[in-house]
Amino acid sequence: MSPYLAAEDLSMFGRDPWWLVVIKAVFCFAFLMVTVLFSIVWERKVVAWMQLRIGPNRHGPWGMLQSLADGVKLMLKEDIIVKRADKVVYVLAPIVAAIPAFMAIAVIPFGPADNEISIFGTRTTMQLTDLPIAMLYILAVASVGIYGIVLAGWSSGSTYPLLGGLRSCAQMISYEIAMGAAFASVFLYSGSMSTSTIVAQQHDRWYILLLPVSFILYIVTMVGETNRAPFDMPESEGDLVGGFNTEYSSIKFAMFMLAEYVNMVTVSAVSTTLFLGGWRAPWPISGFWAGANHGWWPLLWFVIKVQLLLFFFIWLRGTLPRVRYDQLMKLGWKVLIPVSVTWLMLVATVRVLRNEHYDFADIALYVGGGVLALLLLSFVADMFRDRGDKGGKGAGQPAAAGPAGFDPMAGGFPVPPLPGQELPPVPRRRSRREGELIVSGGPDTVSDGSTEGKEASDG
Repeated sequence: MSPYLAAEDLSMFGRDPWWLVVIKAVFCFAFLMVTVLFSIVWERKVVAWMQLRIGPNRHGPWGMLQSLADGVKLMLKEDIIVKRADKVVYVLAPIVAAIPAFMAIAVIPFGPADNEISIFGTRTTMQLTDLPIAMLYILAVASVGIYGIVLAGWSSGSTYPLLGGLRSCAQMISYEIAMGAAFASVFLYSGSMSTSTIVAQQHDRWYILLLPVSFILYIVTMVGETNRAPFDMPESEGDLVGGFNTEYSSIKFAMFMLAEYVNMVTVSAVSTTLFLGGWRAPWPISGFWAGANHGWWPLLWFVIKVQLLLFFFIWLRGTLPRVRYDQLMKLGWKVLIPVSVTWLMLVATVRVLRNEHYDFADIALYVGGGVLALLLLSFVADMFRDRGDKGGKGAGQPAAAGPAGFDPMAGGFPVPPLPGQELPPVPRRRSRREGELIVSGGPDTVSDGSTEGKEASDG
């Protein structure tokens, strides 16, 4: 086996008695719920501060119980089921969306596996369980959660929820490819898919320093996966009223909201585990305090890192406007996927050279030479393409055709133009007292003649 591959030792998992497994499962559930309640209040407070507003300040001290009041209000509201809905799927969709959101936390380590803590006199690890393919388990669970949104849009019997569900499905497909490539880079460096092993491999240097491109790719894709602003197109109130949850109310709507925030906590925990050292203390603290990564202290460092990433979600929502859907898809397919695949090939090349015991200087030389060769080939291809375009125009060929004609009502309902198409000119009518009709960018219409005829008859 290569010396750079991690030796997985998962023998400390699966030995807990049943009552201890129940306690740890309840702790994971309570951790998610408390974090969600805090995150909702924190988001409303921070966004209000960014927008120079007061924010929640009525329920509890400093408004800290606002999210709890919102939950009680949603549970007491009238539960309405629309007549055209497929009632079975309509009711199951919020459950399908919420349950997978809680499942991924089962393999997230809150502390070191080799430093067991004592709970009622029984030694155990600060992790519910771990698997040799734990990261694949997280990807699978995240994919299943999208079915709840898609089924909610389809079963509502309305156009706007259906469009929101389809948007969420397309968004998941396009962004999960880049997310998987970012995960694969971590697998190559750590030599394992086990979450506890990945954190253990970051004992000297976090992967955010070794794999910065993978970290940036995952940060962008995790915002798209959770349907958060500026990628919240599945629930865009500007064009879809409310998106996939338009026809939902009461506790079912609350479950969709809960699933969104739990997914935020989950992807933040995954990002912490893969790139930010997991439960490890930051360097200034771990450098002078030997006990920073022992006992219950790792739980504190883990929570702080997760809260910083949740603040990143809130900061994005209060800063960036919502992108258009075509921009969202273009970013996923034309930017994130090519960059992630290219970066994955680069990381794989470096790992192969390291396994062959090449020096770092030689690796940098080979990789730098390959990148420069690709850039040179791209430059030459662009130069010949531009020269061909100029030669074609100088040889007496007809000029390029203008924008393709576009009829927004060709299909019976208005649709936006595709790239390269332009909407026809829109008539602009001035005040009747001026006695004329102005058509911007187009010929006179029939109404011009009728207006002139009326003026002539009046004269």
